[in-house]
Amino acid sequence: MVKVLFVCLGNICRSPMAEAVFRRQVRDAGLEARIEVDSAGTGDWHVGQRPHEGTRKLLEKKGIDWKGIVARQVTQGDMRRFDYIVAMDGSNLQNLRAIAGYAGSRPGDGEGSGAEPKLIRLLDLVPETKLEDVPDPYYTGNFEEVYELVEAGCAALLRTIRAELPA
Repeated sequence: MVKVLFVCLGNICRSPMAEAVFRRQVRDAGLEARIEVDSAGTGDWHVGQRPHEGTRKLLEKKGIDWKGIVARQVTQGDMRRFDYIVAMDGSNLQNLRAIAGYAGSRPGDGEGSGAEPKLIRLLDLVPETKLEDVPDPYYTGNFEEVYELVEAGCAALLRTIRAELPA
């Protein structure tokens, strides 16, 4: 089982959107039994809350189920539990590196080595975009733009994971 964790700041906008979108893509690919999906935030402000209204409305408009998603904070245990930890932006990627026990970048960071998760930034998987970070719609209000970026990033992540899955 490949385990994927999407991470943003508060776990109410970007990462729950990515969780819901990726779950749909995984289901559509018939890989639910092989890929587990979750999301979390580096901050604790929204722990226990459901996704932001803008995220919920957009997902509902797209016919994507978000039910059951509740904000939680990343834990040290997540660093051992997940194979891929996918940050929505560079700031959260740095926070994840600190939680994982190493600051800055180090040789092999992002490539995984069995016990260590692959820490990546979502849009690094989408080289055709000019953006490095998924903008935070909590501040921008642009949930549609975030959805388009998340959808492209999740599709690229699914291709990456499928290529690594044993037949």
